[in-house]
Amino acid sequence: MIIPGKRKKVSDRYVTSREKMVREQLVSRNITDERTLAAMGEVPRHYFVDDAMGGRAYGDYPLPIGAGQTISQPYIVAFMTQSLQLGGSESVLEIGTGSGYQAAVLSKLCRRVYTVERINSLLAGARKVFDRLRYFNIRSKLDDGTLGWPEHGPYDAIIVTAGGPEIPQPLIDQLADPGRLVIPIGDRHTQGLELLVKKDGQVETRRLANVRFVDLVGEYGWSGK
Repeated sequence: MIIPGKRKKVSDRYVTSREKMVREQLVSRNITDERTLAAMGEVPRHYFVDDAMGGRAYGDYPLPIGAGQTISQPYIVAFMTQSLQLGGSESVLEIGTGSGYQAAVLSKLCRRVYTVERINSLLAGARKVFDRLRYFNIRSKLDDGTLGWPEHGPYDAIIVTAGGPEIPQPLIDQLADPGRLVIPIGDRHTQGLELLVKKDGQVETRRLANVRFVDLVGEYGWSGK
């Protein structure tokens, strides 16, 4: 299994774990997009967690990454990714870099990923992994993600990896037409994963699943208190 990077191959120690993850957690739950499955099988998820948790990286659950944040369970990453229906030429905005794993998966499926994180320690860690794996089509910055990243918009797809009370208007404004946006919306305990589709000047939303994410903090999210 070849990946871009200083090491030509991901450690064989985890190849079987990734294959099992894809087969048992994704294919069995109707993740059908072949490109999404390939990306999930290629990106070394264990690079995005502490070394002590490497053996748990491919389990069917989220894991802590520090600063009160988590790396989402593999199925949720795949489900949100598949919902964007990426073809390969898109510009994608991610709100909430976290560990960097979601951005890494997206980088295999689109032209460029722009990712925004508000916690400096997490962003610094993610950048180190991006550099280590030579994922050069990911750009990142430290900022309030609810404001988006207008300089590089509009975006063909936007993914938000934290739950907010409503869809931030700046993200809707920065979404291309046509475009797709996936975001958890609800209270601070449970949310519904919403898909917003912009087409021909019209915006439609529908709920995809019930989920639970960390808080989306910022001007158009929660206060963080």
